[in-house]
Amino acid sequence: MKEYQKKLRGLLRIVFGRTSYVVLFLLIQIGVLFGIIRWLRDYSLYVYVALILLGGLTCIYIINKQENPSFKLGWIIPILVFPVFGTLLYIMVEADFGSRLYAKRADQLIKDTRAYLKQDKTVEEHLDRADRQERNLARYMSEKGGFPVYEHTSVTYFPSGEEKFERLKEELKKAKKFIFLEYFIVERGIMWDSILEILEQKVKEGVEVRFMYDGMCSLVLLPYRYPRTMEKKGIHCRAFAPIRPMLSTYQNNRDHRKIVVIDGHTAFTGGINLADEYINERKRFGYWKDTAVMLKGDGVRSFTMMFLQNWNIWGREPLSCEPYLTGTGETAEREGTGFVMPYGDTPLDDERVGKYVYMDILYQAKDYVHIMTPYLILDDEMVNALIFAAKRGVEVIIIMPHIPDKKYAFFLAHTYYEELLCGGVKICEFTPGFVHAKVFTSDDEKAVVGTINLDFRSLYHHFECAAYLYNSATVADVEQDFQNTLKQCQEITLETCRSYPLYQKLAGRGLRLIAPLM
Repeated sequence: MKEYQKKLRGLLRIVFGRTSYVVLFLLIQIGVLFGIIRWLRDYSLYVYVALILLGGLTCIYIINKQENPSFKLGWIIPILVFPVFGTLLYIMVEADFGSRLYAKRADQLIKDTRAYLKQDKTVEEHLDRADRQERNLARYMSEKGGFPVYEHTSVTYFPSGEEKFERLKEELKKAKKFIFLEYFIVERGIMWDSILEILEQKVKEGVEVRFMYDGMCSLVLLPYRYPRTMEKKGIHCRAFAPIRPMLSTYQNNRDHRKIVVIDGHTAFTGGINLADEYINERKRFGYWKDTAVMLKGDGVRSFTMMFLQNWNIWGREPLSCEPYLTGTGETAEREGTGFVMPYGDTPLDDERVGKYVYMDILYQAKDYVHIMTPYLILDDEMVNALIFAAKRGVEVIIIMPHIPDKKYAFFLAHTYYEELLCGGVKICEFTPGFVHAKVFTSDDEKAVVGTINLDFRSLYHHFECAAYLYNSATVADVEQDFQNTLKQCQEITLETCRSYPLYQKLAGRGLRLIAPLM
């Protein structure tokens, strides 16, 4: 009964809340766009022909543009099928001045804070002696992405949301100076209510708390004015890129990061959001498999800066970084093994850091690359990297969910299965439920745990983050969890792929035409 009432309240909130207002105004704007197109078509044959010619010129422009071929195809097809609408839509997206101003501000903020993330030359020399290729990757990440590699950073791996949740509560209670939280999804329930109770107590103790969540939450999960509610509790709160009733491409760039920073010496990241399904208190798609890591030590500095950079994008007065970059030490917990490189990815530049790290692992692998991802929507470069690794004799295994959260994404992922299987890649589905983990491990030396899925949204459109581990003892924990998860999977074969229903195959193939734009 309680579950029914909760669903009813949620439905009423959607129907009569701001979500309906936003959707209505977006539909009106789309309707106006269609009306203009129809008026132009009916008003004059010459105008219509001119727009058709403009569509041809637009296609030539797209073909010659320096961009991923998948995105070029994703735009050319709509323009050719719907010449007038497709052309005007593309021009509107390209000339979105609001997004350009937002991107310019974000770029300047990131440049202004680069000085706080300089690479320690001693650490770089140590990495160079360990492996020249790893040094080259670290140098790229530092120079292009602004993310140094660190020593003296301990890493704890959590193979489930439940384990991360318990440890997170323990660490939050220890906070003495400040707490930063940045999440993609926040939903009121056991998980968030428990954390919020701790945050309120820490505020009373004089701890500074800053909480940022993606603005998409305000459509369904949180009230639009939720930041005001938090401010009344003494918690500084901000919605990242709030959803507004206007057609703008900036709303396509969501904050998909999950970051917690405590006093500058402890940080968490991974796939786990602040909602009850992530700790299996609510069953939506069977058992929810997710992962996270906790860092203590020097590497926390990068996560602190990632939070501050995104916080300042949506603030009128930038928050000074200096007061938050001095940790409290805890030397006993800083003595981690190997190297740790926390990094973020932004859709506002031309450096696809999340994608490049994954591809570097695939191209450098000698024995194996093991992957967990909830989505598999790939460009040709990533498909080729996966298959080439397998053809070189590297064991490439991808664990996918067996019970999907989004059927359209599942159908789309299935269109890649046969090609990958024929190329030697193994694909297994987690039968107990849904895999939301974003994990790479390779050769007992490397691991990545973070927020970055193998799909276009994560690799191109979203703000993301992760922790890259090299020669860390924690790599063995990540790989052991992969093996434990693999035991609960069924292997997908070519026969499995060919047995999928016809409607599923057709839907997936159709969606693949516009996959880069989804």
